[in-house]
Amino acid sequence: MIFTQLRSFHAVATENGFTAASKVLHVGQPTLTSQVRALEDMFKVELFHRRGREIELTEAGEALLAVTRRIMDLEGQAQDLLNAFGGFHTGTLHVGAVGPYHATEMLSAFNEAYPGIRLAVTVGNSSEMVGRLLDYSADVAVLAHVEDDPRIFAMPYSRHDVVVFAHKSHPLAKRKSIRIEELDGERMVLRESGSTTRRALEAALDKHGVTVDPVMEIGSREAVWLAVARGIGVGVVSDIEFIPRPDLRTIAIENADIHTTAHVNCLMERRESRMISAFFEVAAETRKLRQTEPA
Repeated sequence: MIFTQLRSFHAVATENGFTAASKVLHVGQPTLTSQVRALEDMFKVELFHRRGREIELTEAGEALLAVTRRIMDLEGQAQDLLNAFGGFHTGTLHVGAVGPYHATEMLSAFNEAYPGIRLAVTVGNSSEMVGRLLDYSADVAVLAHVEDDPRIFAMPYSRHDVVVFAHKSHPLAKRKSIRIEELDGERMVLRESGSTTRRALEAALDKHGVTVDPVMEIGSREAVWLAVARGIGVGVVSDIEFIPRPDLRTIAIENADIHTTAHVNCLMERRESRMISAFFEVAAETRKLRQTEPA
C-alpha cells in the first residue's frame, strides 16, 4: 500500500497539484487526496502546505521527493527489464533537447525502429535539460555541448559550422563568405550569454581580436531571426538551424573555425537501461549513416 501512496505523492509533487496528478495517473482526485493524507497521518508529517487550490512542498516533502524520484526511476528500470525479456514493445522514453534540429533525425529513426515506444519530448536550454537528466524527468538529452559532470555520459553525434546571416539589404548579404575581421564593429543581434552558438562566436572573436557591437540580446532563436529580418543587425546561427527565408542571406566565415556540436546524453548510472541503451544504439547508427551520405 505504501508504494501506491508514494506514487500518488510523487505525481502531486511533480505535477504541482492534485488535479493535474489525477489526470496523469488516471485516478480520481479524492482518491489521491486520501492517499497523500494517509501517508502524512501514518508518519505524522506534513508533506504539502495547502493554500486553497495551491500547494507547496514542505521541507519533509522536498526530502521525500528526492527519494521518490529514485523509486520511480527504479520502477522504470524494472519495466525496462521486463520489456527486454518480453520483447521491448511498449513504454515511454522522455527526451530533452536544446532544439528540434539536432534531435528530430534520431527521434524519427528511433520511432521507426520502435514504433510501440512513446516519445515524450521537452525542449529548453542546456541548463534546463541537464536538470531534467539529474532529477530523472528526462531519460536522454540532446545537447549542443559536453557537460563537465562525471554523472553524465555523452556520445558525440554531429558537428555544424556557425554562419553569419543578414537581411538581404545588408552589404554583407551580397557576399558568399567573409573574413572574421570584417565583423569588427558590426551591429549584432545575439542570443543570451549561455547560448552555445554565442559562446563559439565569442571565442573566435576573442582569438582574432575582433570587437562587435552587440545591439540586442534575445533569449529566443526565432526572435533573433525576426530582429535580423528587420535590419537591426546581423546574427549568427548553426548551419543546421538556419531556416531559409527570402529576406535573409547566410554568409560563411572563411578564416575561423566556428562550430557547434550535438551530443546525446544520459546519466552514467542509467547507461545500461534497456530503453536508453536502445536510443543510443539508434543514434549511433543514424550518425554512421549521416557520415556516409554525400555532402
